[in-house]
Amino acid sequence: MTIRAIFFDAGNTLIHMDYDAIAAALGQEGVAATVAEVQRAEWRARVRLDVSFHPGASTEHPSTGARYLAFLLDELGVRSAATVAALTAWRRTYNLPKGLWTVLEPDAKAALELARRSGLATAVISNSNGTIADILDTLDLGRYLDFVIDSSKVGVEKPDRRIFHIALERAHLRPEQAAYIGDLYSIDVLGARAAGLPAVLMDPGGCWPARDCPTAQSVLGAVRLLLDGARP
Repeated sequence: MTIRAIFFDAGNTLIHMDYDAIAAALGQEGVAATVAEVQRAEWRARVRLDVSFHPGASTEHPSTGARYLAFLLDELGVRSAATVAALTAWRRTYNLPKGLWTVLEPDAKAALELARRSGLATAVISNSNGTIADILDTLDLGRYLDFVIDSSKVGVEKPDRRIFHIALERAHLRPEQAAYIGDLYSIDVLGARAAGLPAVLMDPGGCWPARDCPTAQSVLGAVRLLLDGARP
């Protein structure tokens, strides 16, 4: 495989949830949880979220965020209806319009720098609400990207193959010349494959059961995996 570009998901790939904010909100409800515990719970919750999608479901629907948070809380052992309702209400109004997805993955810059240093184009394809480019710019990632495709701005979202085709057209590439890195199997891996792109699944906690695709614990590891596979 010879690739000329790597397309990245944003959430849980280049950035992640603000685990500190979630731990603090839990504390306000009398629930003690460390940031590390919240992080590990989120790693498990995303696997449960993935299998909860039905065909045609939108990752940007409000019910998706509520379900994701409920899975996270359940993984923490937080099952009180009152506490779940309080955290759900808090999430809906927290840091609007950007919400919780504002924290830089530790090796995101190193991953993008490595890809660009290796001569590859880099871009983001994200299911988002119109804010992802601003978030990435605020975190100083925008300068490493050729472009950002936000589902709410192009009118189609993953796993629809059309959003990947939009990226390919913008990069002037064929499907076999690009690869994708994302965190949800049914949305990212299957969506990319439907468009003809190979994909790497993010699995930082080793929480995913066996899947028919390569996995990586970090986005830097994912880039290295693709570069290793791209060597003639």
